[in-house]
Amino acid sequence: MRVMVLGGGPAGVAAALQAAELGAEVTLVDRRRVGGTAFNEGPAPVRTLARAARLVRDWHSWESFGLRGPRPEVDIFATLANADRVARYAYEQKQLAHHIGALGVEVVENVGDVTFRDPATVITPDGRTWTADRFVIAVGGRPGRLPIPGAELAMTFADVRHLRALPGRVCVIGAADTGCQLASILADFDCRVSLIEYAPRIVPRADEDVSIGLEQAFLARGIDVVTDARAERLETLDPGVRVGFTVAGETKNVEVDAVFFAVGWPSNADRLDAAAAGVEVERGHVVVDEFQRTSVDHIFAAGDVDGRSMLVASARLEGYVAAENAVLGARRRVVHDVVPAGSFTDPEYASVGLTEAQGHERYDCAVAVARYENLLRPVADGQPDGFCKLIIETGGRKIVGAHVLGEYSAEVIQVIAACMTAGMRVEDIAEMEFAFPTFTEGVQQAAQMLVHQLGVRTMHALWSNLGTIEDKR
Repeated sequence: MRVMVLGGGPAGVAAALQAAELGAEVTLVDRRRVGGTAFNEGPAPVRTLARAARLVRDWHSWESFGLRGPRPEVDIFATLANADRVARYAYEQKQLAHHIGALGVEVVENVGDVTFRDPATVITPDGRTWTADRFVIAVGGRPGRLPIPGAELAMTFADVRHLRALPGRVCVIGAADTGCQLASILADFDCRVSLIEYAPRIVPRADEDVSIGLEQAFLARGIDVVTDARAERLETLDPGVRVGFTVAGETKNVEVDAVFFAVGWPSNADRLDAAAAGVEVERGHVVVDEFQRTSVDHIFAAGDVDGRSMLVASARLEGYVAAENAVLGARRRVVHDVVPAGSFTDPEYASVGLTEAQGHERYDCAVAVARYENLLRPVADGQPDGFCKLIIETGGRKIVGAHVLGEYSAEVIQVIAACMTAGMRVEDIAEMEFAFPTFTEGVQQAAQMLVHQLGVRTMHALWSNLGTIEDKR
């Protein structure tokens, strides 16, 4: 059997390797180089920039630790060069393409946009064609842009690595995960940042308490946060850009040196000529069933192109399952129930499962919040602002959602996700022996609060409250 994988990001690489492992003859083609946005443009280099920003931020706490020294100066060229080093690491140092090829996959890179000529054939811009018995579409997505006058004046996160100097004043349009990360990094680099969001609150899909806490932290850092606002136009200044937006029916302007769009992640399905293969596309995404199968039985899709769960871990799982179903027949389903996700802002935040509002809509829920100010490690580290919230369904006493704000959130949430996957009851989590002192003790403390609230087991209370965070708002 011959399998053709279109796209070499996390979903495509996982699909290609799994199909080869199952004995198929596999060709993997990518418009540029394998690794996709995850390694080449997105999480890897952005996380590296976030680390540099965090090091600059930590200078402000030196005095409290009895440390003396001048404030670090940001060498933007060296900082971006380090981000590029990380972006190149997997591809060059780990020889990603060579490794994939050594495992039996034919790798074809830098071919441009591959399109379907018919349901069994794809063609490259230079005229090369391939036919296959099965296809896995994994062409990913790209940064979105607003259809407003002057949109060409804005950059996206992918352009950060090409800056030649740090802009003094920046406007980030869009305050979901990517926009908040950009705003946070640039603020730590001493840029004056305006963050504009169309929704009533930043990170609108997050738990409301995360949105509130993150906005408070941003405001305290001097980031200008504007919600319920619509960006209307961008105009050239000499130098800079004027951003026109409306809020509460009033037209306002902000003049900046640079503008960044962080307004969604449309898929690259429009570059496939999917109609030539009969593949259904809806709202810009390839439509798949629970087996990752498209409307054409021998064509599957995985990753950002299907719009289901726009995360690297989800893309890998979908690619793995899509390949298995393509080679062996549709038998495995993909369900994105427990998918932890984190964002490298300052402060960090992370989540898994349902928000508190969603939990109350579906179940009889109990909620507890452990404050970092009541844990030794956050206080010792000088980062006592934050919390760990657990949401449980009272019937089964299992976690249905969790949200963390503060240092190491992306690490802490993994512990909770593991507990959810294992189906642990809250009383068992409450009695786990967590390492001391750590941020993950917040998980245990929140679980103990819930056990105490529900009267499941006799459990002492060492915390100062039973989980409400109303007094923090």
